[in-house]
Amino acid sequence: MVYKIAVLPGDGIGPEIVSEAVKVLQACAQKFGLTFKFREAPVGGAVIEAAGHPLPEETVALCRKSDAVLLGAIGGPQWDHLPVERRPEAGALLPLRQKLGLFANLRPVILYEALIDASPLKREIVEGTEILVIRELTGGLYFGEKKRQKIPGGEQATDTLVYTTPEIERIGRLAFESASKRRKVLHSVDKANVLESSRLWREVMDRLHDQYPDVELIHMYVDNAAMQLVRQPRQFDVIVTENMFGDILTDQASVLTGSIGMLASASIGGKVALYEPAHGSAPDIAAQNKANPLATILSAALMLRYSFNHEKAAAAIEKAVAQVLDDGYRTPDIMQPGCRMAGTVEIGDRVVEELLAL
Repeated sequence: MVYKIAVLPGDGIGPEIVSEAVKVLQACAQKFGLTFKFREAPVGGAVIEAAGHPLPEETVALCRKSDAVLLGAIGGPQWDHLPVERRPEAGALLPLRQKLGLFANLRPVILYEALIDASPLKREIVEGTEILVIRELTGGLYFGEKKRQKIPGGEQATDTLVYTTPEIERIGRLAFESASKRRKVLHSVDKANVLESSRLWREVMDRLHDQYPDVELIHMYVDNAAMQLVRQPRQFDVIVTENMFGDILTDQASVLTGSIGMLASASIGGKVALYEPAHGSAPDIAAQNKANPLATILSAALMLRYSFNHEKAAAAIEKAVAQVLDDGYRTPDIMQPGCRMAGTVEIGDRVVEELLAL
């Protein structure tokens, strides 16, 4: 079978890190007898001038005809002056997720043994951390009605936070099913003491819980969850939450792993899933061979697992990444005393070498 992968390098460090992930996938194809067909398309700020918009229809069409999408990173300060709908983040990433029907973002937060001391938290706090954060992706404030109006003395800005029962049910069901395959503990994060949308969220989660009696459901306010993530992260196994809370908490959780450059993600729910690192485009280090490609490489492993059902190949990539870290290779964001500084390309080469040696 030929697996068609749409490759969207994007802006900043996007092309560099995507190139390394593609290299690792090609090595997987060689080792496991797989066939990948890569087709590249433009997205983000780099295409605004040519197409007038950060998400060309041709790019969307390619994604829809593919079996999976690999995205690098988009955005940069040079486009911040544009109207919101033409900026790379709001005009490309959010609409692409919506057009592909991707309602769930999965972000594994895994602290590799070799990176324990790269975390700013004490070893005894973070050691053994392994969390799956499931973030609702197509509702909430990011997609609600937005408006401004003149009022005496200035302007009034309004962002509408909307969630429906079906939206909560589908993300909640995915979270319960994921928890049932792990440690059977699910933290549902909301702000039900203040927000009506969170009260509905909590009611729906409680009803769903009746169908998953083997899973322990723990409700937690988002402010407490933020504190507990750095106070006692090992209490968490699966976290499910709404769009904005998930956006914030996963960036915070990335610090547990030593760097956001280690945080992979999978956006699923539609026919074609999207895989991308959790970090941004980092234009300050673009084209300098300094970017950490491991989040993108690990996102490629998630693609093999969730889109192509090749668990053996996915696990092999993850094992190769762990070995490269054990061998002491580090990009600047995770550099530690006694380790060897390595560039983007060298890290990719080392992962390929370890993968083929398994």
